[in-house]
Amino acid sequence: MTPTLYVPLVTPFAADGSVAYDALERLARDLLADGAGGLVALGTTGEPASLGEGERQRVAEVVGRVCREGGARFVVGAGDGRGGTGSWAVAPDAVLVSVPAFVRPGEAGVVAHFADVAARSALPIVVYHVPFRTGQPLTARTLRELAAIPGVTGVKHAVGCVDADTVDLLGDRPAGFDVLAGDDVFAPALLALGATGLVTASAHLDTAAWAKLAATGDRGLGHRLAAQAAALFREPNPTVIKAALHAQGRIPTAAVRLPLLPASPQSLARVRLGT
Repeated sequence: MTPTLYVPLVTPFAADGSVAYDALERLARDLLADGAGGLVALGTTGEPASLGEGERQRVAEVVGRVCREGGARFVVGAGDGRGGTGSWAVAPDAVLVSVPAFVRPGEAGVVAHFADVAARSALPIVVYHVPFRTGQPLTARTLRELAAIPGVTGVKHAVGCVDADTVDLLGDRPAGFDVLAGDDVFAPALLALGATGLVTASAHLDTAAWAKLAATGDRGLGHRLAAQAAALFREPNPTVIKAALHAQGRIPTAAVRLPLLPASPQSLARVRLGT
């Protein structure tokens, strides 16, 4: 089966600082038309912590509706799940739930946490494993324990490298458990090792090329896209991506909300804006 390309959407803002829902809908439709197989609303790239509850609900509704009309997969970020996995106007195919940040509960605590969240959720759960942000590493053994929890269907794997645990997990992936490459620079490498999908914010640009990579695993293409991803992540996500989208005329502003600051012109200059 061809790995699925998911794009975790930015949340565009208008000149007055409000959410530009019309631009969000256009962007979502363009990404699907260019080859994305699924979209993620309210992931880290969407700045969910900076949105009000009403804004989060409407963003999810817009993205969910576009996905349903386009026959694409729809995933919603639900934080660490301690407040539940949400009630959405358009039911997602899965919710993305992060390992609890800052508290560093230990690997056994992480397993207990996800067992509790899954028991209370009516929706399938994809674990968001990003130790750079959470401070909590997980071994391949622990990830397999998470895969054994009913209702946990995959992991967005974003460890910032290709380490021994990554190789171990992909070398003996649990049946029915998706391993989605979630660190853009390393996504082509994880795809070559057997990742079942990609969750790449960089695919806002060159979407068709990322879709081709998912379908073919082309090594040269993977090198080019990894280099572009490195340029897009020179400053905190999604600042450079928003600057690039605005430079292309695809969103009305490059604005982000505090505590993020807009990307510098120097970082934008490193991004290849052509298609």
